[in-house]
Amino acid sequence: MVVVNARTSALDAVVFGVDIQSGDVRGSAPSYALVVFDGESVSRDVVSRRKLRRLIDDREPAIVATDNTYELAEDKDALIHFLGELPDETTLVQVTGAERPEPLSRVAGRHNVPYGKDPMKEAEAAARLAAMNVGQEVSAFTNTTRVKVARGRSTGKGGWSEDRYTRRIHGAVKKRTREVESELDEAGLDYDRDATEKYGGFSNAVFEVEGRPTDIPVSAHRSGDVRVEIERERRDGIEFQPLVKRRDHVIVGIDPGTTTAAAVVDVHGDVLDVFSTRTADTADVIEWIIERGRPIVVAADVEPMPETVEKIRRSFEAAAWVPASDLPVDEKKHRTREEGYDDDHQRDALAAALSAFDAHEGQFERIAEKVPPQFDLGEVLARVVAGEESVEAVISELERDPEEDEETTEHTPRELTAEEKKIKRLEARVDRLEDHNEDLKDTIARKDERIEEYEQELSEARREERREARERREITRLERENERLERELDAERERVDDLETKLERLKSLWKLDHSNFADVSEKQADLVPVKVIEEFTRDAIEHADEAFGLAEGDVLYLRDGSGAGRSTAQRLTDVNPRVVLRDGGQLSEAADDLLFEHDVPVGPAEDVRIQEVDELAVARESEVETVIDDWEDRAEEREKQNNEQMVDRLISEHRADRPES
Repeated sequence: MVVVNARTSALDAVVFGVDIQSGDVRGSAPSYALVVFDGESVSRDVVSRRKLRRLIDDREPAIVATDNTYELAEDKDALIHFLGELPDETTLVQVTGAERPEPLSRVAGRHNVPYGKDPMKEAEAAARLAAMNVGQEVSAFTNTTRVKVARGRSTGKGGWSEDRYTRRIHGAVKKRTREVESELDEAGLDYDRDATEKYGGFSNAVFEVEGRPTDIPVSAHRSGDVRVEIERERRDGIEFQPLVKRRDHVIVGIDPGTTTAAAVVDVHGDVLDVFSTRTADTADVIEWIIERGRPIVVAADVEPMPETVEKIRRSFEAAAWVPASDLPVDEKKHRTREEGYDDDHQRDALAAALSAFDAHEGQFERIAEKVPPQFDLGEVLARVVAGEESVEAVISELERDPEEDEETTEHTPRELTAEEKKIKRLEARVDRLEDHNEDLKDTIARKDERIEEYEQELSEARREERREARERREITRLERENERLERELDAERERVDDLETKLERLKSLWKLDHSNFADVSEKQADLVPVKVIEEFTRDAIEHADEAFGLAEGDVLYLRDGSGAGRSTAQRLTDVNPRVVLRDGGQLSEAADDLLFEHDVPVGPAEDVRIQEVDELAVARESEVETVIDDWEDRAEEREKQNNEQMVDRLISEHRADRPES
């Protein structure tokens, strides 16, 4: 029997085939047979373990293939370490299976790959098998990458006060976190972020990114206050995953029409999947079926089988099943009552698949009773049901090991009884095959035509899929760019609003400097602007500062001067105004003392004629000067009184300290 490998080549880059040449991986200095296969040419060499690692790092092969991963590492921990040191684009593949591998000779024979017991030939067989997507990928890591942004140094004192130093470090971590977040967004990667907020920013931030390190536009580094660490997420142990998803043998039901539906049922009658579409063509339906299994039977719910269903059946060389007459709706509803489906088309496809299973269930059970447990039941069912071979013939062929065949052919002597048995078996096979000879010839002719047609359709479908993928990536990029521009636009609008507010404030100040009052028009030069503060509180002072901008030398007008303490008065002294005109309320003693200490003149507003324009005001310069002069006179008298009081106090203290005579 000729084995046809339906897998596409995995080879877009170099494959390393490796087999131990001499020594032991648990001992010292083992050597390896190394075959480098690029899909066409093969190069061979014997290398040390150190040179093998260096070649893997330098050339970064797509696959490192072997028949036994423990020829590269002595135990599980060493294997995990080996996997962790592989380049990000390199995959370790065990071509003989997972935890219970088959002999390499059997795997190579099944896929028509040259094999020999010499280590170099075994390495070449491993490389060629891996290039055909045969084998299991060995992995100790998931496709999730952990990116950690953290402090690059301790937050202890570093020349500044500790608080400022800590705030600077945490601020740097927060800034780098935002940069990493922006880079991941621009790359279109999915991630979760967990940040720990501390004084001044972040102490650390951890990103769980869906992707391998090569997909992430961030590199590990350490720079001053910040360090970035990147590591792949470890699995609980070693995991084996097939290079190509296993495709079990299945039964398929098809309901063609404007809306095409398909259903897939396994050989035990369990529903695996169902779908319907109004847009997909036959090639899309075939592709959907391929992803879910290898059809043994393709079924329809009407008789005769529609041309579209027949076309799909012939593409898989599967057996056909149709009912004796069209399945009634009541019967289809009853048969699918325990299954889930979205529409009538899916129900009809599902009913066809389940009815086909019902028709073959007894045959499947009889075949299963004859198949030993070490063989794939699905493969036997396919060859018996679709290929119309006998169970015994299929099992006999599967039992033969290529290596055993070679030895048997070369060393077993011919015996009459064995020959007679062989002739009988061959004659029985010829009798069975002659009955189907004409059908098989027609099948071969149709297959050749359909293969070419299907290959063209598949090629076109792949080109279309690649084009759509490029379009989706471009759309995603443009959407992200649009979102970024919208954010920038919002920021610019906010900036314009701020500038317009400032412009209105400047216009108000300009109006103040150019006001034309009827009673003072001839003496405009004698005017001075006055900035109004509604009450003597910190909030009112801050509000006036935001509205007009309080500056040194300003004339301030307090509508209500009562209630302020030293802290509020201190905020006013920080402005260092020219004079404070008070109207209403009495200054507290603490506030009055603080303003006096800082030489801030305070006078009654009633001595100055203040004329208001909206929220601003003006007064005459001469009247303001008069208030300042009055305050200076009072301040001089107050200073004199304070000095006299201080002298009296010192004299009293001195007398109290003199001893009695």
